[in-house]
Amino acid sequence: MLELKNVSKRYANGSDVVDVLQDISLRIEPRQTVSVVGPSGSGKSTLLNLIGGLDRPDEGSILLDGENLAALPDDALAAVRNRKIGFVFQLHHLLPQCTTLENVLLPTLARRCTAEQRKAFEHRAEILLEKVGLTDKRDRFPGQLSGGQRQRVALVRALICRPGLVLADEPTGSLDAEAAEQIADLLIALNQTEGATLIVVTHALPLAQRMQRRFRLDHRKLTKVD
Repeated sequence: MLELKNVSKRYANGSDVVDVLQDISLRIEPRQTVSVVGPSGSGKSTLLNLIGGLDRPDEGSILLDGENLAALPDDALAAVRNRKIGFVFQLHHLLPQCTTLENVLLPTLARRCTAEQRKAFEHRAEILLEKVGLTDKRDRFPGQLSGGQRQRVALVRALICRPGLVLADEPTGSLDAEAAEQIADLLIALNQTEGATLIVVTHALPLAQRMQRRFRLDHRKLTKVD
């Protein structure tokens, strides 16, 4: 379960202080799908970064499974990100020198694994790649894949450690309409089969409307969309 309580965030801009988020409260139950839309510069990515422990709020708390991410020291926060949170970004951020399979397994390298556990991760990677139709691309490099295929690899990478929470920041923003629809289908399907809570920040209304709960972020406030 994820809960934000009175979260605010501001940034210094020279001598000025800019309020980005103000008094945001939100509760998301396990396995739910959630979308956040809003104009550019409204703070959508900032909100996602706070939820994912990539940044810290100036006020308020962010509880993931009862643990306040905002109060954790850096090393403990990094461990939570690795264990419990998967990230999918607009740009896939795949390493060009690594194959599809190697890119998928990158998050597992931060863990101390036995040989048996390493084999289990490799087996899971193979299963996930099959689910997204990339079994025959396991040994290809990112430069040999289409944009939609690279984003599918990024999605599998986000799921490899069985996170309870997946955060997707404009996951279809750099794709054409057909590839974007395929990624949207996969996000919904993998939410159902993997059981992870899914939060999507997007400008794409067709993707946003497919989520169970929909919100709009504007003027530093988060409001529910009917």
